[in-house]
Amino acid sequence: MTSTLIRKTETPPPAKPSVRSRPHRGRGIGQRTVTPWLYVLPALILVVGVIYVGIGYTGWVSTQDWNGIDPAGTPVGFANFIAAVNDPVLWQSLGHVFIFGVLTIFIQMALGLFMAILLSGEAVWGRPAYKVIMFLPVVLAPAAVATAFRGMLAPDGQFNDLLHTFGSQGATPWLADPNLALYALAAINIWQWTGFSFLLYQAAISQIDQNLFEAAAIDGAGAMKVVRYILLPQLKGTHATLALVGCIGALKTFDIVYLTTGGGPGRSTEFLTTYIYKQVIEQYHAGYSAALSLILLAIALVFTTIQIRAYRFGED
Repeated sequence: MTSTLIRKTETPPPAKPSVRSRPHRGRGIGQRTVTPWLYVLPALILVVGVIYVGIGYTGWVSTQDWNGIDPAGTPVGFANFIAAVNDPVLWQSLGHVFIFGVLTIFIQMALGLFMAILLSGEAVWGRPAYKVIMFLPVVLAPAAVATAFRGMLAPDGQFNDLLHTFGSQGATPWLADPNLALYALAAINIWQWTGFSFLLYQAAISQIDQNLFEAAAIDGAGAMKVVRYILLPQLKGTHATLALVGCIGALKTFDIVYLTTGGGPGRSTEFLTTYIYKQVIEQYHAGYSAALSLILLAIALVFTTIQIRAYRFGED
């Protein structure tokens, strides 16, 4: 008789729970909440302490009749703003900014787009060198550019010497003629900032789907139709961005104007920025200058709002 031995498999005892302490969830959440703020705190202090406190202080000064030297001024409420609205120089300076902005924005965009299209092909010889040459003026200091062009555009400067080689007679005072000075300033600005438009257009063109151009070539579309119906619509966001950045740039232009013409001759090249500077530094009208500064800020904020909407429009 065979006996079958049935061995019972012993079940191992259950493992004891780990005695390792769990991390305190509250501390982890707190660290995740506080740490990002520690990174942005220096920038936050800078923005609040320098920008917003400065704007608030400017707002307070704008309600004072103060020369900027005496310990305190006389409160005048909104009298400085009322005087600014009735100041013909304010409107004259804004008119100069408008003419300057229209000239520089459209010419810079046209030249930048033209050069970006020319250099968009892979087979263009020396393309990296051309890009550097186009963008080089952008990185130059406006003070250096103004000093150089002030000498070149003088009656005995290099530009008139160049015109003499082509038969031109006389010495044209480009920066001293009230009818030419504003256009000379626009030409200087165009020379320096066309490379910025070129860079943005080149970057935008490189992001366009190349299948669109290939399909247009198969359909027999000419170069002008490709530019009109494919390239320009695809660059609408870049157009809007450059136009609005140019508007803000025209509003805050100071270096080129002050270091070349100083707002003259007369007030033929007076910009709002140079007028503000003269009011506080030369005329000691700190309160009135502060009011003009807030008017400039308000205009810039309007264009900034439009710029943000343009970015969203371009993304859509």
